[in-house]
Amino acid sequence: MTTPANLQIRPTGAAAHELAAYSDLLQKVFGAAEKFSPQALAWRYRDNPDGTVLGFDAWDGERLCAHYVTCPTTARIGAESVRGLLSLNTATDPVYAGQGLFTRLAQATYTAAAREGFGFVMGVANANSTPGFLRKLGFQLVAPLEAGLLLRRPSRFETGDTGFRIDWTPRRLAWRLANPAATYGVRDRAGLTVISAPTHLPMVRCAGFVSEGLVEARGPALGASLFIGLEPRLDLKALGFLRLPERFRPSPLNLIYRPLNAPAPASLDAARTAIGFLDFDPY
Repeated sequence: MTTPANLQIRPTGAAAHELAAYSDLLQKVFGAAEKFSPQALAWRYRDNPDGTVLGFDAWDGERLCAHYVTCPTTARIGAESVRGLLSLNTATDPVYAGQGLFTRLAQATYTAAAREGFGFVMGVANANSTPGFLRKLGFQLVAPLEAGLLLRRPSRFETGDTGFRIDWTPRRLAWRLANPAATYGVRDRAGLTVISAPTHLPMVRCAGFVSEGLVEARGPALGASLFIGLEPRLDLKALGFLRLPERFRPSPLNLIYRPLNAPAPASLDAARTAIGFLDFDPY
């Protein structure tokens, strides 16, 4: 561990040299992956129609020590449309580990986000990161996400009743499906559009659901369907939902939430919260 004498905390940016530095650090910490390429980060950090990312970085001179970023999103919370943030990439160079940099960067991010009028921060945390979000950063653990295979595919939502869901519009979906690190399939099923992405499981595609007609059909057929998330508008049991055994899940996925400003509620009700893979970007 080293303690830099001139550590600087700076806002995250989306210039080419910054994206290259983030790409290098993320791949150093998590391994080579297309989702961490400069091109994929430019799509996620710069091109989002809800706005550029908000986050902070720690620099030791010209060396990036740590990086934390949240991505703007918009949710329907009851009858309100509320601007919020998705907690996404966080990485610390192992040389600088143990100095509390992640907590410093996250706290700076939430202070700035509240000042800019964002209503909430949400995220999907693994087993290692969940305790830090809860104990140090004041997040609510809403619920572990469901993960399993659907034996039957839904053709419509059973109900429109949700307390929280991401507000996918045609423009937002067009951007989401332009992800250069993934190939999506889109199929309409009467009253529902099913969007799918390849997974780590052979012959299995992850399925997400939005209202019919928001985006044109395209890409590969669905195949076997993996659902990851929470979906009060569907009866998963009636769809033959089979939970994945723990050995096929790299880590528990926990939905976490922190309010920043009204009208975002102080907490979320898991039974009325809809979230799928499109909302938190695993594929």
